[in-house]
Amino acid sequence: MINFDKVTEIFCLVDEFCNNFDNTTKDFIIGNPPKRPAVMSKSEVIAITVLFHLSGFRCFKHYYIFYIQKHMQDDFPNTVSYNRFTELMQNNIMPLVVFMKTCCLGNCTGISFIDSTSIRVCKNKRIKRNKVFKEIAQLGKSTMGYFYGFKLHLVINDKGEILNFAITQANVDDREPLKKERFLKDIFGKLFGDKGYISKEISNILFVDGIHLITSIRNNMKNSLMDMNDKINLRKRSVIETVNDELKNMCQVEHSRHRSIGNFFTNLIAGLIAYSFFPKKPSITHNIFVSNELTLF
Repeated sequence: MINFDKVTEIFCLVDEFCNNFDNTTKDFIIGNPPKRPAVMSKSEVIAITVLFHLSGFRCFKHYYIFYIQKHMQDDFPNTVSYNRFTELMQNNIMPLVVFMKTCCLGNCTGISFIDSTSIRVCKNKRIKRNKVFKEIAQLGKSTMGYFYGFKLHLVINDKGEILNFAITQANVDDREPLKKERFLKDIFGKLFGDKGYISKEISNILFVDGIHLITSIRNNMKNSLMDMNDKINLRKRSVIETVNDELKNMCQVEHSRHRSIGNFFTNLIAGLIAYSFFPKKPSITHNIFVSNELTLF
């Protein structure tokens, strides 16, 4: 059961955003507007899509037919058929992404964590039979083995808030998004990552932009001196893995029931938006040391 106050909060925020979005983009729309407006407003479609990831339902069709249309008629009186609603969802993917980028991202605190996680689109034994993502998804490898799909790259702060995200194919190197200036545009201070982000070239580029990339070392590398606070924060890098786990198991950004590319991206972005409304997010506590001791890593 979804909290009524949460429904009101999300809908009001989405509705205000949609009004501003329409007023800003109306002069740039190509083509003639539709002769008859949609029965459901843009804000209703986006709100229902996001609320699904907070509802606890595992199947969107059951959620829409047996919960929204039966128990939330007072809140959404003009619901359409399920097939029509899936079309409206994909038509509103652009405002959904802009809403995530403008209203749901956190603020950098000077301590950030970066990681990537696999987004599978089907089980490995069905890779050759998958037609929805043919020639779009790719085969990649993670610590859990090979998978077919995409990668979700996340940057979070020490409060567990998402600072930015990027979606790439599964065979793209984890360090590739770091080469894009826009990905770390509002990030400053120290950025903690795993061994996969080791790169002298990228470290030098980020250092010029005011970002200190800190990673653990590989087994064949020499020990290096590291500030004690950095060493402790690096050990707390697992907080971003907890965020990835909540996105997959609570927000359901990953499943193998997609029937179109648009549905995949809509589901993924809506899951990220839903996570931003979690009242309690994974975070870390800071241990402050007065001395500036350097220790061997």
